[in-house]
This record gives sequence, C-alpha cells and structure tokens, in this order.
Amino acid sequence: MSTEKKVESNKIADDLEPVSMYQMFAKMFALVAKEVSDEFGDAGREAVKRGVWNFGVERGKDIARRAKARGKPNDAANYLVSYDMDRSDEFDSVDTYGDDQVEQIFSKCAFAKQFQKDGMEEYGILYCEMIDPSIAYGYNPNLKCIHEKHFFTHGECTFCFKMEKGTE
Repeated sequence: MSTEKKVESNKIADDLEPVSMYQMFAKMFALVAKEVSDEFGDAGREAVKRGVWNFGVERGKDIARRAKARGKPNDAANYLVSYDMDRSDEFDSVDTYGDDQVEQIFSKCAFAKQFQKDGMEEYGILYCEMIDPSIAYGYNPNLKCIHEKHFFTHGECTFCFKMEKGTE
C-alpha cells in the first residue's frame, strides 16, 4: 500500500483568491484577438469578429432550444429567462420588459472590467460589439439588439432586444 498523500486536484490554497472563468475568458479572448490583429491587421480583426458572430449565433440557437424545452416561444419575453449563462455577482443589470422587447442596463460586467484592467479595450470591443447581436439573431433572426452604450466609452452597457414588428 502506498504512503503517498492524496490531494484533491480542484482545490486552490485557502490564501489565494480564485480567478473566475469570466476573468480567464476575457484574458484569453483579448490575447488571442491581439495576436490575430497584430499578425493580420484589419483582416484579422474582421476574422475575429466573424468568429465571435458565429459563436454567438450558436449560443442563440441553443437558447431557443432551451425556451422550446420549457414550452415557450422564442420571443422577446423568453429570451433572458432561457439564457445559457448564469449571472454571477460579477455582473449587475436591471432588466425592463415591455411590448415585444427587453431593455438591459449593465452597471457591472466582468468581461469589460477585465479588458479595462488589462488595457485591452481595443480587443475586447471586438467581442462586446458582436456577441449580443449575434446571440439575439441565433435565438430569433427577428430579435434585434440595439447596443448604444459600452463600458469603454460610457461606464455602462445598455441593450434593447426588440422583436421586429410583424415578424413573430
């Protein structure tokens, strides 16, 4: 019998602050986007944006599947409640539901915070500008995302997810 000490591999030391998956994702995304942008210039930036768009569309399709599994239509009212990403305390938003639309105002975002902390806003914006419109499109091509304010320029992010009239 072995006298080796077994240690749980998923435990970090109690005196270390954990790094969230949101922080790691933001760092990874910005560093990859920077490398692609540095290597390929504007064509690389456009490729990164297309990749984010494709990722978002796939997420949106899965959110539509989640709504359907709940017996709900993929309309504006069921978009956020069927969402695929839990909101941790690293995000703060107020959601307001109206006729065929949902408005969100974010006062805190882990992704934007990390992009800003690392001085990587130039690369983070490639994600921020594309992800929500593409998720909404994948969920329902008639759900439009209006994203007027960004953390990098306004200190908050605002979204309006609005179903185009006569297209439901």
